[in-house]
Amino acid sequence: MIAAQHMPSRSAGWKVLVVENNTSDAEALAKGLQRHGHEVETVDTGGAALQTYKNVDLVLLDLELPDLDGIEVCRGIRTACDVAMIAVTARGSEVDRVLGLQAGADDYLVKPYGFHELMARIEAVMRRALPATVMPAMPKVVSHGRLWIDASSREVSVDGRRIEVTRKEFDLLYLLASHPDTVIPRKLLMEEVWGDSWSRRTVDTHVSSLRGKLGSREWIITVRGVGFRLGHA
Repeated sequence: MIAAQHMPSRSAGWKVLVVENNTSDAEALAKGLQRHGHEVETVDTGGAALQTYKNVDLVLLDLELPDLDGIEVCRGIRTACDVAMIAVTARGSEVDRVLGLQAGADDYLVKPYGFHELMARIEAVMRRALPATVMPAMPKVVSHGRLWIDASSREVSVDGRRIEVTRKEFDLLYLLASHPDTVIPRKLLMEEVWGDSWSRRTVDTHVSSLRGKLGSREWIITVRGVGFRLGHA
C-alpha cells in the first residue's frame, strides 16, 4: 500500500464512479465529491456501470436502475475485480442490506443520508480496501546506506554491527526501509504492524526504542501530522 505512486491519497483524490438513476441526486453527489478533491464520473444505467468501473478506485452504486437490477450489477463488478464499492439506495430492509453485502458491496447506505456520513463511510471503506490492493511486494534484503536488513533471517545491522531488535521493532523498521522515499501514515503503519491491537502511544514507543538501538534519531523521521519515513544517519 505504501508506494506513493500507486496509493490514492486524500490530497490526490480518488476516481469515483457514481451509478445513479436520479439526475439531480447524481449531480449533487458529484459536486460534493469534487469539492473534496475527487474525480467523478456519473452513469445512470447498470449497463454503463459495467462498462466504466475498470479504471476507478470506488463505485457508489444505486440499486434502483432502469435496465438492470443493482444487485446483479454489484455482483458482476465484484466477480470481475476487487474495486471498493458502496451501495447507496432507497432499499432499506434487512433483506436488501444482506443481499447487497452478499453481492459484494463493501458497505450499504440507505437514502436519505447525510453527506458527511457518506464521506465517513467512504474513508472507512478505502482504508480497508487500499492495503490489500496496492501494497507492493517488499524486498527480502534492504540496504540503505549503513543500514542493512535481511527479512529472511530477520537481522538488522548498522556498519556491520548486528542490532538486536524485537519482533515488532523489526516489522516497523522493515516496513519503513522497504519504502525509503515514502512517508507512511501513522494509522497505516500501526495497522500493518500491529493489526487491530494498538494504541497511538505504541508506535511512538517503538520508534523511540529503534532510534536508540540504531544510534541516531535521524534513522526514522517524524513528519508531523502525517506519519514516518526512513532517514539517513
